[in-house]
Amino acid sequence: MKKLFLIFLFTSSLVAQVDRIEPPFWWSNMNHSDVQIMFHGKNIALNEVTVSNGIVIKDIQKTANPNYLFITIDTKNVAPTHLTFTFKNKNKVVETQKYELKKRIDNSAQRQGYTSSDVIYLIMSDRFANGNPNNDSTTETIEKANRTNINGRHGGDIEGIIKNLDYIQSLGATAVWPTPLCEDNDERGSYHTYGQSDVYKIDSRFGTNEDYVRLSAELHKRGMKNIMDYVTNHWGYKHWMMNDLPTYDWTHQFPGYAQTNYHMTTQFDTHAAPIDAKMCMDGWFVKSMPDLNQSNPLVLNYLIQNALWWIEYANLDGFRVDTYSYCDKDGISKWTKAITDEYPHFNIVGEVWMHNQAQMAYWQKDSKVGAIESFNSYLPSVMDFTLQDAIGSVFDENKASWDKGMIKFYDNFTNDFLYPNTNNMLVFMENHDTNRFNGIYKKDFKKYQMALALIATVRGIPQIYYGTEIGMDGDKGIGDGDIRKDFPGGWNGDSNNAFTPSGRTTEQQKFYTYTSQIFNWRKNKSVIHSGKMTHYIPENNVYVYFRYSEKESVMVILNNSTEKQSISTSRFHDNIQNYTSGIDVITGKSTDITKEITIDGQSTMILELK
Repeated sequence: MKKLFLIFLFTSSLVAQVDRIEPPFWWSNMNHSDVQIMFHGKNIALNEVTVSNGIVIKDIQKTANPNYLFITIDTKNVAPTHLTFTFKNKNKVVETQKYELKKRIDNSAQRQGYTSSDVIYLIMSDRFANGNPNNDSTTETIEKANRTNINGRHGGDIEGIIKNLDYIQSLGATAVWPTPLCEDNDERGSYHTYGQSDVYKIDSRFGTNEDYVRLSAELHKRGMKNIMDYVTNHWGYKHWMMNDLPTYDWTHQFPGYAQTNYHMTTQFDTHAAPIDAKMCMDGWFVKSMPDLNQSNPLVLNYLIQNALWWIEYANLDGFRVDTYSYCDKDGISKWTKAITDEYPHFNIVGEVWMHNQAQMAYWQKDSKVGAIESFNSYLPSVMDFTLQDAIGSVFDENKASWDKGMIKFYDNFTNDFLYPNTNNMLVFMENHDTNRFNGIYKKDFKKYQMALALIATVRGIPQIYYGTEIGMDGDKGIGDGDIRKDFPGGWNGDSNNAFTPSGRTTEQQKFYTYTSQIFNWRKNKSVIHSGKMTHYIPENNVYVYFRYSEKESVMVILNNSTEKQSISTSRFHDNIQNYTSGIDVITGKSTDITKEITIDGQSTMILELK
């Protein structure tokens, strides 16, 4: 009996039992034609593998973990087809697996990403709208919905976004950036979904993969774009691989956990101690988010293929990449280049949360700053955090000084020479990780008008955070949940439905009307999208700048002083030239600009020059 039992154990261990294939399918005619397919199953590496249809297996890679096989096949010039992988042990077939090469979307490689002609609407996916209450809690995920918990799951989902696309479009937004939608199966705090447990699967509390594809289709029907929030730096500790890593160094080990020092400057500091640079890149962002090792070729290729898979599968228009500058910088540059090689017009903005223009410019594609040390991240777009820093304090600085008040905006743009492409920068008042603008300034509408006018008319791509357009506030000091409140009207039974004009309060309508006027005006203004910019040193806390082209010119005046100002226009002759009047884009009133312009305290004028 004992001998028979041992024999049974040995023979059963040879059964492949494939439980995961990633990527689950691929496409013909991809630039990334050498696709590396990961098979996971009990002792799968003990088997020999063949594939049908004359497909060439270019490489079979095994690791110390026998439960993984990484098989690279050459799909170049292969028509769409169904393949069969056969797993044998001692010439005996133990398992077969089907694999499909699909037909690509027409002109897929030439898809146009978001540009400076767009306005991006950032959504905290769990907190925007609950379109399908039936998926608020699911059997396959641990954390259940609890709307009374400010840091719990509230039930926002993909269906809620789809149902309110008309609202977003009416606001003047042309692209939607939802926070990550892939599965995050943490026991608590999973609503933000930055600790993902399966990067090929939409979290069932948000919907299905098919729902995500439908979101893209619904956006494209409206001429709008879908931006995926992608995480390259880390996964969640509940990711299915964490209990069965393909390689020991799939994640950074110390062994186990060690936290990043958060000092991103060590990535380019010529004086940085090697241990400090290592701890920035390799340390875990938080204890529940194992840090991925992009210097491991298997990890890097896995991330590249996953990103390409989502773009092709869900017909995406862009990425926002979380914690971009915490990654292994050589690895992340290869990841970015692989994506833009496949899709030359696809846009990617990286979260490079730094407070110095040279340090941020280092990360933008073709940066002269990065070139000093022969580094190119290939990242098309960066987020203008220094502008956001200024926005968070300027409007309480009513008395201008050498370094306070509107001079902060002026000084921010004086450093634009550092960036290779200022039109491809994200400009914003706040996002899901910062204090809300209307919390900082206590819903002061005049200050909101100035800030919105600024991000809508300077160079770059404006991004607005959901609810700001109706005056939503929040205090990060209370906790992240307070800056990520539910959008009023997104849940059945909400007493206030700000998605509809009739459901908005007077204050909400005031914020909404102003926001929609500016963004809808901006839609067709190429002079704002790509025109040149000239600005003038602020005087009396009044900032004046022009956006202009050969055909048109727009004059923007932001008076941050509490007092009415009379501004002589002779100083602006180089930009005013032969123009004699300006039409205010909000009020429609005409203003004579030949001698002087009068503007009320803490107010804004956006003038189309005539």
